[in-house]
Amino acid sequence: MNLLIPLAILLIGGVVSLTAAPAPKPNVVVILADDLGIGDMSAYRPGADVQTPHLDRFAAEGMRFTRMRANATVCSPTRAALMSGCYADRVGVPGLIRTEPANTWGYFDPKVPTLANHLHAAGYHTALVGKWNLGLTAPGTPNDRGFDFFHGFLDDMMDSYTTHLRQGHQYMRRNREVITPVGHATDIFTTWANDYLRERAAAKAPFLLYLAYNAPHFPMQPPAAWLERVQRRVPGIAAQRALSVGLIEHFDDAVGRVMATLKETGLDQNTLVFLTSDNGGSLPHFQNNDPWRDGKQSHYDGGLRVPFAARWPGQIGPGTTSDYAGLTFDIFATALEVAGVARPAAIDAVSLLPVLRGAPMPAEPRELYFVRREGGPAYGGKSYEAIIKGDWKLMQNSPYEPLELYNLKDDPQEKDNLFAKNQKVARELQAALRFHVQRGGATPWEPPAADARNAAARP
Repeated sequence: MNLLIPLAILLIGGVVSLTAAPAPKPNVVVILADDLGIGDMSAYRPGADVQTPHLDRFAAEGMRFTRMRANATVCSPTRAALMSGCYADRVGVPGLIRTEPANTWGYFDPKVPTLANHLHAAGYHTALVGKWNLGLTAPGTPNDRGFDFFHGFLDDMMDSYTTHLRQGHQYMRRNREVITPVGHATDIFTTWANDYLRERAAAKAPFLLYLAYNAPHFPMQPPAAWLERVQRRVPGIAAQRALSVGLIEHFDDAVGRVMATLKETGLDQNTLVFLTSDNGGSLPHFQNNDPWRDGKQSHYDGGLRVPFAARWPGQIGPGTTSDYAGLTFDIFATALEVAGVARPAAIDAVSLLPVLRGAPMPAEPRELYFVRREGGPAYGGKSYEAIIKGDWKLMQNSPYEPLELYNLKDDPQEKDNLFAKNQKVARELQAALRFHVQRGGATPWEPPAADARNAAARP
């Protein structure tokens, strides 16, 4: 007889009693690409010059979302939101955390519990393989923030996929140990992830794996064989576009290898896997965000709309799609719910579990808030924001530009700025935006002693 729920046999007062054993907690895997544009996953853009069969298969085996956005237009804020379930400036990360202190615009609040903290407390083993970008030193490293195991890269980007250095510094780590692995970073992270999955299969306990690739972030350095494959398949492709496509297709193959390991070990049947990107693709590096306007760093939807899919056999119907408009950090709330962890009162994220199981999401309206702080002449260390409520979007793309207002239902490509024509809606969204800015302002985005540090860095 086949039983869907395992039974435990108990002897009580001489009587045999059959009771349902508790179902094992599901594992959670989050695969995060770096700068993968929605137009660079062929399931979103059929007939494209890029082919992503493994990403497409992943989406076909679960649910593909068509209206999801990243929490920010650049790396660190989205990652801080994903790890905390809060808007990024509320946890001290409105901008990028970089190697150079004078050009760093975030400090991940060490008092904030992370997804890893919550799941570790619930009995999960927690691991990060790949890119962190939320702190280079204690108390900001992964092992300080709830991860039992870290095998990856601390900084924002690599100057080379094969040397793995950033401005001459080595930020590759195994936990707190400096390491110097050999090979292309995408292949290295894939090997480490697969090693971890095989270890967890033997351990028979629930786990969180946050697998954060730095691909396809520039520099555009695909392995030579992957570049040659693209050039043979697409004769006449522009040289820079070929580099981008080669890097993306190499990443696609890496995801395929990870999913194969999940299946090979039998873990995939009880594992909820999310796949998405931290922001839109970089247009100067010939990445594609079609049909949306603009790209990385921009609050137009090309900088925010991202590929997003979830797979969980027996829980998520294969071949399903959803037009729910959420944000990256909804992964945080969903993971807590499937792990049986009570929702923290202070978070902004919303669990996607209802829609994943084919039920409607709560009907109450939701505001989607975005922020980025940046240095340099174009930004001056100031922040710029955007907010979406219903069909309306209010935004800036630098702190020195006027506000713009778009009706996303009538004008999804954001061509007709209605700010001057619809002051009523503009004022309503400005008031809502001020509330978010005030909340974010309560959390410092510079570490203690930043004044002395920045003074020392001035010429």
